[in-house]
Amino acid sequence: MTTPVADFLRAYAASGTVRLHMPGHKGRGPLGCEHWDLTEISGADSLYEAAGIIAKSEENAAALFGSAATFYSTEGSTHCIKAMLFLALQNRPAGTPPVILAARNVHRAFVHAAALLDFEPVWLWPEEGTNSLCACPITAEGLEKNLASLPAPPAAVYVTSPDYLGNTADVSALAEVCHAHKTPLLVDNAHGAYLRFLAPSRHPLDQGADLTCDSAHKTLPVLTGGAYLHVAKTAPAAFLENVRPALALFGSTSPSYLTLASLDLCNRCLSEEYPARLEEAVRRLEALGKSLSAQGWRTEPSDPLRLTLRAPAGLTGLDLADRLRRGGGECEYADRDFLVLMTTPENGPEDLARVSAALGENRAPAAPAVFLPPARGKRLRSIREALFAPQETVPVEESLGRVCGGPTVSCPPAVPIAVSGERIGKEALALFRYYGVKLVAVLKD
Repeated sequence: MTTPVADFLRAYAASGTVRLHMPGHKGRGPLGCEHWDLTEISGADSLYEAAGIIAKSEENAAALFGSAATFYSTEGSTHCIKAMLFLALQNRPAGTPPVILAARNVHRAFVHAAALLDFEPVWLWPEEGTNSLCACPITAEGLEKNLASLPAPPAAVYVTSPDYLGNTADVSALAEVCHAHKTPLLVDNAHGAYLRFLAPSRHPLDQGADLTCDSAHKTLPVLTGGAYLHVAKTAPAAFLENVRPALALFGSTSPSYLTLASLDLCNRCLSEEYPARLEEAVRRLEALGKSLSAQGWRTEPSDPLRLTLRAPAGLTGLDLADRLRRGGGECEYADRDFLVLMTTPENGPEDLARVSAALGENRAPAAPAVFLPPARGKRLRSIREALFAPQETVPVEESLGRVCGGPTVSCPPAVPIAVSGERIGKEALALFRYYGVKLVAVLKD
């Protein structure tokens, strides 16, 4: 597969052209990659008006993902989430309110988008007991009831799949319900770009999603910030026509050409050896999971490139992360209950052997499940009003009854405990304590 962006950067770097343009390093510097770091000079195309090498590279990506069109971002899925929501709201039926029906385990980028676009979410709450802030299992039956209960159709239904623990939604069933209600389905697939290259594909595009964002950098060989916004072949035509303006509305006018080049080169990787390497990586991780289970560890169901361990009695996921660190490894995420390891085909057998050696044998009994209900705070202000209002930061113990200002959560997992504009109640207070949150942004009295 061709690599037009990378080819242009290589040729320009080799040309010896005097760089009388940005960036200021002029192709020289201590990192060693500055010669590939360009701006929108002649021939380099322009991300939000792409008609040359970037457009060709995006066409290559679309062919690989089976989309009507795929668009690049160098600012991660955070950028794409805002653009997806803008498109849904812009193209909602005339006379309907700006409402998004969303599973509650959204990334905080969704909350920021609600403030910028001035829409109100209607939350889909978990339909079964969960002991993690990250999870929000939704069934097709539950979605049907929620859609039927609304006075007017929402601009879109929005779900996160996979979530931070690796739980995946039944996107096919959810899409069928959405489309029966003539409502588009948007999927934050930030953690699942690789799902397209399993056999068979498990990517949301192939399961009926209308718009999907992938953080390519999370699971594919792409530099940090590289992401895709995919438009399905069955999506409304207006989505396809307006994606670039939507991305331009929220993106920097100085996208990273280093990241664009890595997205471009990833196309060749995906078109050649990647599926076979992915299959092998999945088998290796499955074997590690079975081995750890035999050593007394409890593994949780998750997507194929993630290993999620539940901490046993007397230990936390943070303790397991420290143990792994002492053995020369670093996890993706840990909290009181879980340790999450993300792998890719770039993690060879020696990496997984180190994980096994670092964790060793577990002799502790399973910890009892702790079920903490999500915080259903009463909304007193809109998200937009709250995020733009004067705020102050107070200790968690002083936040009870106050109105949440900014969504207070660490990244990862970036899933808000309380959402801007909600009154902080006892449920939120319990979750703040459980997840070690010490300070909360609230509106000034």
